[in-house]
Amino acid sequence: MSLGYAECPLDVQKRLAAQYFVDAIRDEDTQHSTRLMEAKDLKLSLAYSMKYETAVTVSKTSRHVRSIETEDHTSRERDDKFKFFINRLENLLNSSVAGKKNTPRRNWNVTCWKCNKKGHVQRECQAITSNQGN
Repeated sequence: MSLGYAECPLDVQKRLAAQYFVDAIRDEDTQHSTRLMEAKDLKLSLAYSMKYETAVTVSKTSRHVRSIETEDHTSRERDDKFKFFINRLENLLNSSVAGKKNTPRRNWNVTCWKCNKKGHVQRECQAITSNQGN
């Protein structure tokens, strides 16, 4: 949208994106319902259409289902654990990426032309020669 309508203001681009999204909905009832909502951006259109489809699906399967909101601490504990594991995973990923950048790859089939030892190439050679000090 930003490339196709670069001259348009941002709010116009958002409305156009929402309109194109609604036009692409295959289910006619969902499309009409979402169009009547007159969402101003893509995020609201998507959220409303998903809620509408969910409500239609639930009403087809059971007529006695009602949503209930309860306040308990188990969901908060679950969210905290989930955040902990996500943070831990990000830390491991970052340390893995940082470790790959700092440590040279070892290929035991190559031989260094500088020191004639196997396991690394010349640019990764750790051998100290008299030429390096000069």
